[in-house]
Amino acid sequence: MFAISWRAAPVWGLILALSTGPASAQDLRVVTLDDALELSGVAAEADTATTNPRLVGPRAETDAAVALVDQARLSPNPEISFDVENIAGSGAFSGLQSTEYTLSVGQRLELGGKRSARIGAAEAQAELASLRADLTAVELGQLVRERYLAAAAAAARVELAEDVVARNEELARIAGVLVEVGREPPLRALRAEATLAEARASLVEAEAESLSARTALATLWAGGEAPLIPAEFPHILPPASLMSEAQESLTYRVARAESTAAAAEIERQRSLRIPDPTVSAGVRRFGESGDNAFLVGVSIPLPFRDRNQGNIAAAEARLRAASAREAVARADYEQAVATARARYRGAEARVETLSQTSLPQAEEALRLVRIGYRNGRFPLIEVLAAAEARDTIREALIAAREQRGLAAAELIGLAAQ
Repeated sequence: MFAISWRAAPVWGLILALSTGPASAQDLRVVTLDDALELSGVAAEADTATTNPRLVGPRAETDAAVALVDQARLSPNPEISFDVENIAGSGAFSGLQSTEYTLSVGQRLELGGKRSARIGAAEAQAELASLRADLTAVELGQLVRERYLAAAAAAARVELAEDVVARNEELARIAGVLVEVGREPPLRALRAEATLAEARASLVEAEAESLSARTALATLWAGGEAPLIPAEFPHILPPASLMSEAQESLTYRVARAESTAAAAEIERQRSLRIPDPTVSAGVRRFGESGDNAFLVGVSIPLPFRDRNQGNIAAAEARLRAASAREAVARADYEQAVATARARYRGAEARVETLSQTSLPQAEEALRLVRIGYRNGRFPLIEVLAAAEARDTIREALIAAREQRGLAAAELIGLAAQ
């Protein structure tokens, strides 16, 4: 029988530490991609309450922008003033005999379309905030899919590493038997033992990578413990419409909404060039005679120096910048769609070739070599070479499936309206 050397003991200790962490495997929940999307709040409706801070913040910004629309609809408040004149003077104005009391009410009148421009700018900002919240949800959904695919790939690599360890344990056992009966030199057994140690070390690394990927996924909904992810890639299909032609993306709509908001801000700033008069009316009482008099008045700021020209120029510059970002967003979107589409088709073809042709052939070759090795017809090096070729194809298949899923996830995000 093949015995595990003392050099492999720390490796097994680390595997045990990884597998018996804060929570045992029985206590962890197996999470599918649909579960992950639901836990992150992406699968819920936009008006559904969520506790995920990645979505709470943008939705709160939208609520704030909507509240500012209500505020923009309000007219200026009236003003009331009370004046007391000719009090505590000297001579004829001593005491309260000549005191005059004036009570008046004033109202500022908004001219130049200030109110409508203010409402339009606030509504444009509310639309922009709503689109940004939608874009945040779309980006979070894409991130959930990407990290789930990474966790599924890591779980598949753990299974691959476990299979490699099991295979090398069997090869080491056979090598030990052949050495004992004198059909193999002792060097073969030493090499088999070294290969087994390397396989166990690779398993520890794969376990650590899997834990890291699952933890990264759980952080998207503040899930605490890293969930269990099956070593199966979810079936993610790209939108059929986006596979034939590019459409208008949510990113582009956000850029266009920024241009609309910038244009509305220009109108608001231009409306502020026109001064607002304040009309007032009141009554004055003369303390000496006891008579009353009515007062009316109007005050108008004189726009000699400040005609809001600086704010208007700044708003116009922001519109130019927003228009440039809109054009860039459109070009980047078309390029991203073309690139993701090509990546998906290439990865899909690679998955088809590896899974239908390359892997079955490598499996059959390994099976035949292992049979020949048990019967002493092939040396150990032939088995290791065939196994390494099979494992390389399995690793390439995992990578191709991951790339196909990532491209599909990106196309789903790009197709979001």
